[in-house]
Amino acid sequence: MPLFFRKRKPSEEARKRLEYQMCLAKEAGADDILDISKCELSEIPFGAFATCKVLQKKVLIVHTNHLTSLLPKSCSLLSLATIKVLDLHDNQLTALPDDIGQLTALQVLNVERNQLTYLPRSIGNLIQLQTLNIKDNKLKELPDTTGELRSLRTLDVSGNEIQRLPQLLAHVRTLETLSLDASSMLYPPREVCGAGTAAVQQFLCKESGLEYYPPSQYLLPVLEPNGAEISQDSPDGPADRFSREEVEWQNRFLDYEKRKEQKALEKLEFERHLELGQRQHAQLLQQSHSQKDEILQTVKEEQTRLEQGLSEHQRYLDAERQRLQEQLKQTELTIAGRIQKLLRDNQRQKKSSEILKSLENERIRMEQLMSITQEETENLRRREIASAMQQMLTESCKSRLIQMAYESQRQSLVQQACSSMAEMDERFQQILSWQQMDQNKAISQILQESAMQKAAFEALQVKKDLMHRQIRNQIRLIETELLQLTQLELKRKSLDTEALQEMVSQQRWALSSLLQQLLKEKKQREEELRDILMELEAKSETKQENYWLIQYQRLLNQKPLSLKLQEGSLERPLAALLVELSAEHYLPIFAHHRVSLDMLCHMSPGDLAKMGVSEAGLQHEILQKARDLLDVARIQPELKPTKDEVVGALEPLPAPQEPPESVRPSAPPAELEGQASECVVCLEREAQMIFLTCGHVCCCQRCCQPLRTCPLCRQEITQCLRIYHS
Repeated sequence: MPLFFRKRKPSEEARKRLEYQMCLAKEAGADDILDISKCELSEIPFGAFATCKVLQKKVLIVHTNHLTSLLPKSCSLLSLATIKVLDLHDNQLTALPDDIGQLTALQVLNVERNQLTYLPRSIGNLIQLQTLNIKDNKLKELPDTTGELRSLRTLDVSGNEIQRLPQLLAHVRTLETLSLDASSMLYPPREVCGAGTAAVQQFLCKESGLEYYPPSQYLLPVLEPNGAEISQDSPDGPADRFSREEVEWQNRFLDYEKRKEQKALEKLEFERHLELGQRQHAQLLQQSHSQKDEILQTVKEEQTRLEQGLSEHQRYLDAERQRLQEQLKQTELTIAGRIQKLLRDNQRQKKSSEILKSLENERIRMEQLMSITQEETENLRRREIASAMQQMLTESCKSRLIQMAYESQRQSLVQQACSSMAEMDERFQQILSWQQMDQNKAISQILQESAMQKAAFEALQVKKDLMHRQIRNQIRLIETELLQLTQLELKRKSLDTEALQEMVSQQRWALSSLLQQLLKEKKQREEELRDILMELEAKSETKQENYWLIQYQRLLNQKPLSLKLQEGSLERPLAALLVELSAEHYLPIFAHHRVSLDMLCHMSPGDLAKMGVSEAGLQHEILQKARDLLDVARIQPELKPTKDEVVGALEPLPAPQEPPESVRPSAPPAELEGQASECVVCLEREAQMIFLTCGHVCCCQRCCQPLRTCPLCRQEITQCLRIYHS
């Protein structure tokens, strides 16, 4: 099968060598050789054919290139009619042109080390060919027309797949050297081929019925201008043959002189046409230069006019900007005066009695918090409080265990799912029994040990603290926003987009700064709660029995009864709506103003702001959710709260056992898994760590340990925070 090779672009050195050789061949007094070897050519350039035709070149050397074809498009072999030596070795030729027989003056043809699979039949027309080298190709046979090469003296067919020589090769009486692979020959036999060229020729003459004569009787001049007359099959007398050859050579010499004069005339005509073309080219260059000067002058005048217009427009813009700055300055001074006046009025309205009253109320509240009445001691629900403490401690322990064993729980769930149902039921019953035993044991231990009661009280105090809860919610929101911003940056980098990248970076830096501030506030609030706990511990030095149980029960029911009744009078859908929007701290305000869902539908964000709901986004969400609930209630009337439900809400509810905040499922929900981003280091696990101060969420817990700089922005990592999806 023929091989196809991709065209390669010549290197700069090869291109310069080609240009030099072409210029050298066109110089006056140059020899008859055109050497364009080692130029990394994929095809012979058109200029080489033109040079050989016009300058009557006799030797064409094109070896060591990447040629796949001798004749490119729009070129003719007649341009090489004067070539006597054609060297094409070390190329990638798969075939020679079918009309190669037109090179009647060719005496040496070297196509060694190519990819030839056959020789064209027209090769027999090369009557002056004396040397044919087709070594190291892929030929399987020689055409019969090789017997017509009556001037052939050297033939090299070694390194091919040839097993048989054509019988007509016996007519080549001038063959002196024949090189072939004797071990692979079938015809003539190996013994004959191994005996030498004379033995092969004798064998072929015998097979053809011809008488063998040695090549010395058919001498030919080597590399003469037009070769010699082809000898006859039988030798004539030397005197007659030389006389005929002398007459023929005289005739050929006269023809050669005529052709030489004709070529000289053609050369002069070509030089005249070339000079005329150069003159026309010079005129065109002069015209283009003049046009270029005119265009440059026009562009220069236009540029000057535009610069004048721009300078005038810039002066106008500067004056307008200065005027606007003066107006803004006056406006800012007016607004600053109004703000100062409002602040002074607000300060005058504050009375010192309100401050003193608030301090007195705080002192009374602290005294009530520190004191334990006999009634509270009698009404102590020991069993319930101990159970709540045990649950609180269990939650704290579970949160730490879940954080440390988050990944291992997934594997355990997979293994549990593969086990049989009987084993699962048995293990479940056993775990339940163990849990009940542990719970009873923990409850009894809590009732006896004051330290565990104190720890439970501390955990509940942190959980019930409104300010601490708000800080935690804000931290969760910021963590979610940072995760989404990091995913957005990664998506933009994968799409090679840089739009709005600076704005996203500014948002991320602002969120990371806010997160650090919230972490400081959270730590400060925990220290304040710890100080309060130390004060309580100092007051409990009387060793009163069940001191921490009573404090725990009081913390569960810390809201005043009137406030509980007001919150209970709220419609349950409205209360659930506020809890869903993380606005449960506004429950007392809505209860105080006796707001219902119907009233919310007729209220505006300004009305909510007057009530005390300051967040603009929360105002719109509350109103939108309330309208959605009423729309659903109109479609399905059974969902509307009845009077009994509202009255039943007035009854005091037992102390709620809030669901454990830190307890999370062993596997994240499906919707979170769909949005989770993968670690940019291992590309396997989920990104769980926030890097401060840059704010990127791009690494898992395992990969972030050896890191000192962020993999995305190369900023130094000052602190790492773990994200737990709930």
